[in-house]
Amino acid sequence: MKRIALCMTAIAVLCISAHAQKQSSQTLVVYFSATGTTEKAAKLVAETTGGTLFKIQPAQEYTANDLNWHNKSSRSSVEMADAQSRPALSVRPKNFIGYDTVYIGFPIWWNLAPRIINTFIESNDLAGKTVIPFATSGGSGISNAEKELRKAYPDLKWQKGKLLNGATKEDILSWSRK
Repeated sequence: MKRIALCMTAIAVLCISAHAQKQSSQTLVVYFSATGTTEKAAKLVAETTGGTLFKIQPAQEYTANDLNWHNKSSRSSVEMADAQSRPALSVRPKNFIGYDTVYIGFPIWWNLAPRIINTFIESNDLAGKTVIPFATSGGSGISNAEKELRKAYPDLKWQKGKLLNGATKEDILSWSRK
């Protein structure tokens, strides 16, 4: 009887340990998308990596006028001109502690990540997590945005990011395995 109880305890410990390991190797794919382009890329990243999808939502949604980069008084122009700007978030991810890999997706604005990405990073504890940026853009690459994020948050465990304009599942699979 004691052997059976001991075996059952050992099995329970192994199951709990395996479950904890599975939990600790979870992937979160967070993204900010003002027009839907980055959202499409994020869904593909989540589908390819098996990650949980989370949309970064501003407390105040961006309108077409807010996104008019030709207008220096538009909301996005004003935010991007101020390096200290931190647009408020409407929600934060639940169980954030359970993720060890976090993909962060965004459109390139003024050759940078939108300031709401800074808000997200500063509002969540990314210490010890692998952080992988990805972006979409109408004309800029990701290299400057990635460089500035690494400079702003040097203590994070960054991996090489990727511009995902027109990316396929195969492209993402190849990139995410590196």
